[in-house]
Amino acid sequence: MSRISVRGFAVASATAVTTVGAVVGVATGDPTNDLETTASGATLLAEIPVGDQAEVQSASLTQQADTIAHAADADAKRSAEESARLQAAEDAKAKKAEAQKAADEKAKKERDAKAEVASRSAARDAGDFAPQSSYTVAQVKAIAQQMVPAGQFQCFSNIINQESTWNYKAVNSSSGAYGLVQALPGSKMASAGADWRTNPATQIKWGLNYMNVRYGSPCAAWTYHQANGWY
Repeated sequence: MSRISVRGFAVASATAVTTVGAVVGVATGDPTNDLETTASGATLLAEIPVGDQAEVQSASLTQQADTIAHAADADAKRSAEESARLQAAEDAKAKKAEAQKAADEKAKKERDAKAEVASRSAARDAGDFAPQSSYTVAQVKAIAQQMVPAGQFQCFSNIINQESTWNYKAVNSSSGAYGLVQALPGSKMASAGADWRTNPATQIKWGLNYMNVRYGSPCAAWTYHQANGWY
């Protein structure tokens, strides 16, 4: 091999190394290193035989492409990891909110159940009221408020307003239904007391039991009444 050929290959090798250095300089963001190396590479490249320059430049571009691809992969990985972290945080937050909502609903049901039990246990029975010869609407309502659970009283009252307007001697001229709750026939109320014709407390006791047994509660009975016009 001639001296010129040997020198050409040496220069080509040096240029390849220098070119790689230039690429590294670009990847690391060192503008000084980039400029110096590129300038040096340009000087050496001019000394490389024309036949070898294309090979050196191709190697440089390949190295640069690999570096860029590697950086892009790293960025994509970091982005995916961050997205996964954020999604996990959102999922955990949603699960916590659902668990809290379920706990709140459970606590509310327990409170309502306890209140209902306490209300029922505090409610008075028809026998707790001494019979009178007659009753005003205000007196009948007062008795009902003491016999019907507090949470159910408004619904019970709505039904009585619709059926008899709190007249414990009300009679339906068409059907013969009788009393506050318009029992049909009125004699059904005898199961609550023999004085069902004259004692509103007896009628209230029978009516409350009827609503609880048939519908579950006065409020459930009122819902049915609103939809159908009767209960």
